[in-house]
Amino acid sequence: MTQIPALLIGGPTLHFTYAGLAILTDPTFDEPGAYPGPITLHKLVGPAVAAADLGPVDVVLLSHDQHEDNLDSAGRALLAEVPLVLGTPDSAERIPHVTGLDPWQQHCVGDAMITAVPALHGPEGAEALTGVVTGFILEAAGEPTVYVSGDNASVALVREIAERFPRIEVAVLFTGAANVGRFGDVDLTLNARTALEAAEALAGAIIVPVHAEGWFHFSETRDRLIGMFEHAGSAGRLRILTPGERVAIG
Repeated sequence: MTQIPALLIGGPTLHFTYAGLAILTDPTFDEPGAYPGPITLHKLVGPAVAAADLGPVDVVLLSHDQHEDNLDSAGRALLAEVPLVLGTPDSAERIPHVTGLDPWQQHCVGDAMITAVPALHGPEGAEALTGVVTGFILEAAGEPTVYVSGDNASVALVREIAERFPRIEVAVLFTGAANVGRFGDVDLTLNARTALEAAEALAGAIIVPVHAEGWFHFSETRDRLIGMFEHAGSAGRLRILTPGERVAIG
């Protein structure tokens, strides 16, 4: 497998190189602070690397724009500097620079084909409160097939995606059991147990957990996720990234 150079900025923000493209997921570059609203979000840790230190970004994969833990103020300002921002049609209506993709719709950039895949930000019917979100599949000749889940909590959708793309080799899963109380104890993103179920659906894919630290409403630690995989005998599939350290995934 060709290795993918990757750098975890923090939270859901991952910078990686794929088919010669510099790609960034859900940009969050603000320093710690509070985001008042119907539910106040609290950012606890700033970015491990400043946006200005990344160099040019070719593509942003934006799972959604509704919540600051996936697109904060500095991240939103960055979008105007990026040639291509892929997101949901709803995000495209709110942000002119976004190219909106419906589930299973494809967009070719350079040598890479990027497919939008469905995601559910909470339990069934959550869209009325949390809004529509998306994940992505990346494919290119000579490169591993990569799945970026976005803020998805549905294992059933991961299974559907795995059926359509049986050769996924790297899965970037948004974990952390995000929970702001809107649906009681039902989480808005994968928790340790459902992340393990998702990994099982993704066969032998390397699992790269992100969205696992840095915000108060992430209700599970990364250590719990690691422990869940260890107890299931699947720890060898995890690739745990340290924010600020660029590594090769593969």
